[in-house]
Formats: sequence, C-alpha cells, structure tokens
Amino acid sequence: MTRDLTDEDPGSDYERLETPPDGIPGVVDTVAGKEALLAALHEGRGPVAVDAERASGYRYGQRAYLIQLRREGAGTWLVDPTVFDGLGDVDEALAGADWVLHAATQDIPCLAEVGMRPRGLFDTELGARLAGLPRVGLSAVLEYYLGVTLAKEHSAVDWSTRPLPEPWLRYAALDVELLVPLRERMERDLREQGKLDWAEQEFAALCHFTGPPGPDDPDAWRRTTGVHRLRKRRALGALRELWLTRDRIAQERDVPAARVLPDGTLIDLAHRMPAQASGLGSDRKESSRTRQRRAEQGLLRHQRAWLAAIKTAAQLPEEELPEPARRGDTPPPPRAWAEREPAAAERLTRVRADLADLSDRLEIPVENLMTPDVVRRVLWRPPEEHDADAVDAATAELGARPWQRELVVPILVEALTAHP
Repeated sequence: MTRDLTDEDPGSDYERLETPPDGIPGVVDTVAGKEALLAALHEGRGPVAVDAERASGYRYGQRAYLIQLRREGAGTWLVDPTVFDGLGDVDEALAGADWVLHAATQDIPCLAEVGMRPRGLFDTELGARLAGLPRVGLSAVLEYYLGVTLAKEHSAVDWSTRPLPEPWLRYAALDVELLVPLRERMERDLREQGKLDWAEQEFAALCHFTGPPGPDDPDAWRRTTGVHRLRKRRALGALRELWLTRDRIAQERDVPAARVLPDGTLIDLAHRMPAQASGLGSDRKESSRTRQRRAEQGLLRHQRAWLAAIKTAAQLPEEELPEPARRGDTPPPPRAWAEREPAAAERLTRVRADLADLSDRLEIPVENLMTPDVVRRVLWRPPEEHDADAVDAATAELGARPWQRELVVPILVEALTAHP
C-alpha cells in the first residue's frame, strides 16, 4: 500500500472500543417503543447506520432477529423485528436518508423481508475494496481510518435467543456506532483517489440487490451441492422430492436444512434410491465428523420421510420427471477451455494477465474490476462483432457498470481481436 492519509492515518496504536459512549440501549419490542423510535428517527438528521443480525447456522432461513440503527440526533436503537408485523413505518421514517452498511449484500435481503429497503446507500466493505485496503472486515477498516478496533467475539452467536444477553447487545450497538464517521473518512479517501464516482455506481446498483432465490423458487433444489453428478432424470426426480422433504422438515423444526441432512447424503440417496430402511445408510462418508453425525442422525430420525420421497419419485410418470439442466450459454470451468475451445482459452489467459496488471495499478481486486462471470461469458461466446461498441453492449447486458466497462472493455476487445 503506497497511499498516505497523512493526519488521517492512525498508525499502529488502536483504541479498543468496548462500550458505546451513550450506553447500551434497550431492545425495541413494544408498540410504545417503536413509536419512540419513529419519533427519534424523524428528528434525526443525515445518513443512518444500519446493521442486522441473523441466526445463520441455528435457524431456518436468513431472517433478521435484531436490527441496529444509529442516526445523528436520534441515537442508537436496537429493534426486535420478530415481534412486529413488518417495519414499513421505520422504512418510511428513513425515506430521505442514505443508509451506511458494512457488507450490504449480507443484510439487504433480510431487511427487505421486514419492509426495509435503501433508496441510497454507502457500503463501507465495498468502499474499502475500491479504496485498496488489504483487509476489509469492519474492525480492520475502522482501525485503518479511525484508529479504533472492535471486539467481534459475538458475531456468530444465535441471535434468536431471547432475552438477548447484555454483552451481545453491547456488540450489536458498537457495530453501528462509527459507521457514519467511517463513511465520511472513506468517502474523502475515495474522492482523493478519483474513485468516488466508481463507488457511487456500485452503491446505486446495490440498492436493487435481492440476493439468491429463496426456497420458494421451483428450481431451488437444483442448487444442491453435487447435483451435476446426477445424470438420469429419475435420479433428479428423487433429488427434487428429497430436497422438498428436507426443506419441509427444516421449516417445521426451524433449523437450517443442512442440519436435517447434508447435501452430500441427499445426492447419495437420490443416486441409489433405496427402497428399504436398511438401504438408507451407505459406506459414503461426509467431509467432517459433524456432517457425518448429522447424516447418520438425520437418516435415522426421518427414515420414513426419506423412503416416502424416494417412492414418490420412483412412481412418477416419465413426463413428470425433471429435465437435466440446460447448459445454455454458461461457460464451462476454465480448466476445460483449452481442450474444448483453444482460442477462448488463449483469450482468457491474456485477459487474466492484463486484469491482474490493472488491479495492481489501481489497487482494486480483480473481481471488483468486473465480475469474473461476465468476463468469462463474453470471452467464451463473444458478440459477432469484436469492436468496442458490441463488447460494451454485451457487458452492459450482463450487468457491468459504466466505470467497469470503461476500464475493462478495451482489454476484452484487444484479446478478442488477437484471438478471434
């Protein structure tokens, strides 16, 4: 890192922030508490720091179990979204405010579930990437810009716990305590580097982020790890029935689906389609002791459900079995390019080297210069014309932002011209 923030650079001595200066706020979990929150937000000014805590690994889905808000003139508020029928009124109170989040893609989907959606935002994790910081976790970014470090010992706890312990609430409040001052310092840095416009384009795109399709997607079962190993339609039908059965059990028990039965075991059952309880087990081993234990317990605990799912798939008429996934224009793994399409492999090699050089010069990770999937798609099946306009249109259609296209399209055109 060659940049110098002069008086902005905190050096190596970091202040450890243990408790919010204004104290630990209580949790808003009553109508009266929410009314006080709304009044405070309306009185507040400027951007609002936003964070959300989920119970990933403990509960089904990715719902928010705690939402943290902090705004100048309003203070810090901790909200329990599970006790309210949505937070659309909170969203309306913030209609004119930019949100400041860290790693926004993690929180936007669960906030949208409760009726909250940013109209404008600043993502301090993405901003740190564009600014060239080597570490982009919240604590590391706060250390760099503000000389403050945060304890992260409660980041992976079960946030569905009620009541929430005070140390967890302290941690949650601290996560939004400095986001707005952090945004101000980072914005200045990005402006000085000539990257603020690039960051603003990325932030504008994030306002429309929705996250991956949920379990209601009829093709959600196709995202099971290892599905590519199933070639026959009957096996795919078995996987679909097993996946739906596992999802139903997971919802009923309110646990992650992988805790009911790991993906690897699901694929194994779909491949073998045992008809008897004695055939549910196999010599196959999961990748860890925890997964292996869950597989053994899940097979035993819900053996009737698995056998019923397999029986349903076995009896489906041929026309009701799922078709194998169409390859469409999805490129194969890069390791297969040399054998299947040597010219495309040459293009990819050249572009990778040029992007690595550009990444070093701009101090921006390669994957942020342009999404690797966009690069591969254009190089694998390029537009008929290899001129800048055609390639720019192709990358734009795939979602590349203007600043990315300005930097990367010339590299793509050069490679396509050299290896048509």
